Amino acid sequence: MTFRCICNIITYYRSGKVGVAYMKKENKNNTLAQNRKAFHDYFIDETFEAGIALVGTEVKSIRAGKVNLKDSYAQVKNGEVFLCNMHISPYEKGNIFNKDPLRERKLLLHKKEIATLLGYTTQKGYTLIPLSLYLKKGRVKVALGVARGKKNYDKREAIAERSAKRDIDRQIKERMR
Repeated sequence: MTFRCICNIITYYRSGKVGVAYMKKENKNNTLAQNRKAFHDYFIDETFEAGIALVGTEVKSIRAGKVNLKDSYAQVKNGEVFLCNMHISPYEKGNIFNKDPLRERKLLLHKKEIATLLGYTTQKGYTLIPLSLYLKKGRVKVALGVARGKKNYDKREAIAERSAKRDIDRQIKERMR
């Protein structure tokens, strides 16, 4: 490294372009909404990360937590993926920029990922379910899961496993005291 290169780096840091906001590590818990029912009703085989095309004041509503992923799903239409039935409440302070709360929203994925999702959804029994909404570098992302439906006995089995694990953890905690 030359002296000139070091001087340029020092000048860059003194210019104020690199501040505390840039040097701060990103918070790991940027989850804005979760679809808890998805893990109860479906087996999740694979997950994908997708951007979401939002308009108007939808981002402000999502950041305020006014979003509901229950009963929402994604589908592939004409080589594009759309998220349906996701309810984003209108922003209170918004006016003409508020959009329909239940409109279809386009998901931003690579063509290879869309082809993979199309392959899954053409198989019988598979569907695309949004698992969570979160922030990544200031952008709203959606975790999309390729899911198979659970039968009632599968759900009961999962509940029994969870309660057994909870009892075991409780017993271990009591013995450690």
